[in-house]
Amino acid sequence: MKHLLCALMMLTGIASALELPSTDGKSYDPAAVGDKKAVVLFFVSPFCSTTKSFMKEINQITADYSDRVVVYLVHSDPEITNEVAMEHAILSEVKATVLLDKEQALAKQVQARITPEVVVLSPKSETLYKGRINDLYLGPTKRQRAATTKDLRDALDAILAGKPVASPQPEAQGCKIGGIK
Repeated sequence: MKHLLCALMMLTGIASALELPSTDGKSYDPAAVGDKKAVVLFFVSPFCSTTKSFMKEINQITADYSDRVVVYLVHSDPEITNEVAMEHAILSEVKATVLLDKEQALAKQVQARITPEVVVLSPKSETLYKGRINDLYLGPTKRQRAATTKDLRDALDAILAGKPVASPQPEAQGCKIGGIK
């Protein structure tokens, strides 16, 4: 019965309050929205060149939307230490709170598999969007000169306007999160 309940909770969102450590020394519940409309989870890796290509846009999205949504940068690779995450945050001038998901509990709950990949959760922890930031990468090694879509921005604008997010949601392209099956 316990396994059935956990499976049901995972299908509808984050199973329970999850506290993850941050590079700022505090712990955060990545599903807590407070007075905001949603939570944006950017799954990233400092070891993935695709992630590096998106950091400027991730920072700009954080700046543009953080007054209305909670934004986290999430490191789910068990090999990433607090020091590595902090160095990545400094070098990339990260504007969001940086979480360490070394046990991969959050990545597994929201079914994140790729970096960079974004998951947007509702105040009820329902997944509203899961996919790419934009179409800069059309395949694992197929990069365009510039993005021609704004998939995540379009999704956030719809969510903030109280409208449904367009479907299907485009898959993220990048590096596999280490240890995720």
